[in-house]
Amino acid sequence: MTSHAGTASALSGRLVALMAVATGAVIANMYYAQPLLHEIAQTFHAGVTATSLIVTCTQGGFALAVVLVLPLGDLHPRRRLIAAMYGLAAIGLVVCALAPTLWLFEVASAATGLASIGGQIMVPFAADLATPARRGRIVARLMTGVLLGILLARTLSGLTAQFAGWRAIYWISAALMLVFAVVLHTVLPSEPARRQVPYRRLVASTFALFLREPVLRRRGWYGGLAFGEFTLLWTSLAFVLSGAPYHYSSLVIGLFGLAGVGGVAAANLAGKLADARRVPLTTALAALCIAGSFALLAAGRSSLALLLLGIVILDVGVEGLHITNQAVIYEIAPDARSRVNSAYLTCFFIGGTLGSVAAGTVFAAVGWSGVCGVGAGLAVLALATTALDRWRPVGRPVVVSRPSGVSTPPARTPPPLGGAARSAEPG
Repeated sequence: MTSHAGTASALSGRLVALMAVATGAVIANMYYAQPLLHEIAQTFHAGVTATSLIVTCTQGGFALAVVLVLPLGDLHPRRRLIAAMYGLAAIGLVVCALAPTLWLFEVASAATGLASIGGQIMVPFAADLATPARRGRIVARLMTGVLLGILLARTLSGLTAQFAGWRAIYWISAALMLVFAVVLHTVLPSEPARRQVPYRRLVASTFALFLREPVLRRRGWYGGLAFGEFTLLWTSLAFVLSGAPYHYSSLVIGLFGLAGVGGVAAANLAGKLADARRVPLTTALAALCIAGSFALLAAGRSSLALLLLGIVILDVGVEGLHITNQAVIYEIAPDARSRVNSAYLTCFFIGGTLGSVAAGTVFAAVGWSGVCGVGAGLAVLALATTALDRWRPVGRPVVVSRPSGVSTPPARTPPPLGGAARSAEPG
């Protein structure tokens, strides 16, 4: 397999920290609008359903990039690709800040979501640079950056809107993206040349990996369910908190993002457990957290304490499951980690997009109880899948790389270079 061992020494603690911060910053662009939806609706004189489409457009743009852009990480130097995505994000954010109409804001949001793929190009890059024994923890650190970006995005956008208007956060982030584009292009390590394949074949091989790898399909299912429930909550929560009985401002609504900080601890714990081959345990615990959270969220319609507790538990479950998923999938095909990530994140963000669509539609038709009912139903599906995994386990993976001194079986080759073998899940 193609190895980046020669650049592994470049993965210092400082570089990991920078990559984590940059990944969180670009992912944050996808969530600035969520606590501001009621203000954006007032600015453009739009209803709940139309305004909720901002989240859908952003997620949809990201999902498109997952399919069409992320696989390029297995073909082109990721340093340049990452810098280009950060530059594109800056352009999208400027258009968001200037947009005079809702439809233009939604188009710019879709472009910004597409460019936010730069963070997910970074994750398999770090996984390539890490040693196998530390891969789960390195991925967890970058995903901790992602989680903090998501949580702080809501808080920062609410705070900024309170004092400078809701458009100001887009100007601030645009400037930050330009800075990261320059810094990352300067400090990220170079990569050895890779075998060139036609773009069409590269993208097609992503789907081939998904069809041939049962673990990838299973983890995509878990990821789609988890992120669907995540966006279901956060797309509708601003409307709940801005209305009776809470009547909170944008600043206070944004502060609710901090309630999910428990997910940071879950990310690091899940990474350690994944390195220790405790995948079934972390999967089951995460699914159980998600299932229990919606009962608390439903009761939180009239109880702030239960609402906050439900948010914390949901974020712990979603983040724990997501980290477990990524630790598993990066063992499938080391030469195709960008494509593996592409296939997984396609499922992940399809679930998120459907969750945001359901949030606006269900909240407008039924209200908060309907949103929590949909979330509970999805949680039951996740729990049922964990039970199925216990009854009919997928099995163990073909381990493609281990620390030096440990014998290894032959590495598998991704589809463009000769096909992918069937894999199995850690037990």
